[in-house]
Amino acid sequence: MNSPADELLMIQVRDGDVALLGTLFERHHLALYNFFVRLTSRRHASEDLVQEVFLRMLKYRHTYRGEKQFTMWMFQIARNAWVDHLRKNRREQSMPEQLPEPVSTERLASEKLEEGEDIDLLRVAMQKLSDDKREVLVLSRFHDMKYDEIADLLGCAVGTVKARVHRALHDLRRIFFELSSEQPI
Repeated sequence: MNSPADELLMIQVRDGDVALLGTLFERHHLALYNFFVRLTSRRHASEDLVQEVFLRMLKYRHTYRGEKQFTMWMFQIARNAWVDHLRKNRREQSMPEQLPEPVSTERLASEKLEEGEDIDLLRVAMQKLSDDKREVLVLSRFHDMKYDEIADLLGCAVGTVKARVHRALHDLRRIFFELSSEQPI
C-alpha cells in the first residue's frame, strides 16, 4: 500500500506541486473509501469522508515531514476526519435498516447460500461493535496494518492494540453467534 514514490509525491505536493495530489488520490481513494465504508456502513458518508481527507491533505500539506510512511500520515488524517464526523453526527447516526451492498464485489451465482448469509451476519455483527473496536479490526484485518503501525496511529502501546484487537474479535464472535442463533432454520 505504501511506496517510496508516494512519499516523494507528497513531498512534492508539500513543496507546492499540488497537482500531484491527484495522483495520490487515484492511488489511495479506494483504500480510504473501503476503510470508511467498513466503519460507517454508509456509502455517501464514506465518499464525503474521502473527499474530506484529500481536502485536509491539501490544507495541511505543510505538516508532512516524510518521517512517517505516507499511508500512516494519510490514515491519521482519515482517522481524525472520521472522529470529527462521529462527533458531528453522533445523534443522527443509528443502525441502518439495511446494510449497503459490498463495495465492488459481485456475487457469483455458484456461491453457497450459507456463505452469503454468514457474510451478511458478519457485516451486521461488525456494525454492532463499538466504534473503537470496529476501527482496530478494520485497520488490522482489512488494511493489513501491523500492530506497531496501529499503535502509532492511535497513540498507544502495541500491547494495548493487541488487547483491543483480542477484545474486539471476542465481541465480534459473540455477536455473530448471537445473530446466527436468531436466524430461522
